Amino acid sequence: MALGRRGRERTIDYWPGFVDALSTLLLVFIFLLSVFMITQFFLTQEMTGKDNVLQRLQAQIRQLTELLSLERATSQTADGEISALRASLAALESERDRLRTQAGSIPAAPDTSREPALARELDMQKEAAARALQQIDILNQQILALRRQMAALEEALNVSEKRDRESQTKIADLGRRLNVALAQRVQELSRYRSEFFGRLREILGNRPDIRVVGDRFVFQSEVFFDRGSATPRPEALAALDQLASAILELEKQIPPDINWALRVDGHTDSRPISTPQFPSNWELSAARAIAVVQYLISKGVQPQHLIAAGFGEYQPIDPATSEDALSRNRRIELKLTER
Repeated sequence: MALGRRGRERTIDYWPGFVDALSTLLLVFIFLLSVFMITQFFLTQEMTGKDNVLQRLQAQIRQLTELLSLERATSQTADGEISALRASLAALESERDRLRTQAGSIPAAPDTSREPALARELDMQKEAAARALQQIDILNQQILALRRQMAALEEALNVSEKRDRESQTKIADLGRRLNVALAQRVQELSRYRSEFFGRLREILGNRPDIRVVGDRFVFQSEVFFDRGSATPRPEALAALDQLASAILELEKQIPPDINWALRVDGHTDSRPISTPQFPSNWELSAARAIAVVQYLISKGVQPQHLIAAGFGEYQPIDPATSEDALSRNRRIELKLTER
């Protein structure tokens, strides 16, 4: 009995320690998941703020451009009015000089006490001289008023030109800020493109008939289609399913405020084709691109994120005419771009 009791006392219960370890692991996982969700939330808020700033910058540029056009129209009107006032001023000054000459040519009054006819003529000349002097005074007042009006218009023109320069400076500054904002959006899209292509490379593996060329992911046409056909081969559906899965994951990652699209480009080789279904390589390349797009849509990819384009044989990547070059030119390209 004593030996049995000691054996039971030596038995160790590991279950509480295992439960504690499992609880700790679960708490760590929940903590990491919370950090990830908070990071995603703040990233979305920051990108939304960038988009709002971009819209405000574009609205300010449009407003300043309209104000600049209005200021320039006002300046042109002021220039025309100043030219017209200068012409009127020159005419008034000429008329004033003529009247002064006419008034100065009237002779001094002679002794006409014995000649009533001469006296009446002299009175008439004096009245004419008085009217001329009166007109000269009126013209002087008009000339002074015109000069004041010209000075006011020139001052307004200077103010308008100053505003014009300030508006141009503001537009240039807003243009620089807009370019910076657009560059940031391009960088964001480039980052998603790199992640997307990396994901495709990881899913599809390092196959020689699938490669990345610049900003495009290139599939040889034989991966999906038989020669001269635009119907996906049954053995190609697995690759298309993997492609659809990668695009669906991409749709979840890119924020909704970024207007992006995946362009599917069809290309053929330079050998002509003429069949009832495809009279030329244009129709064949376009039909292949459309077939890929339609299959991706059937797998749940949003249609607004897809573009189908056919280029025929007119954009080869290898100008040679060998079988290898022709094979490289028969291809389907994927390009992530902005709409």
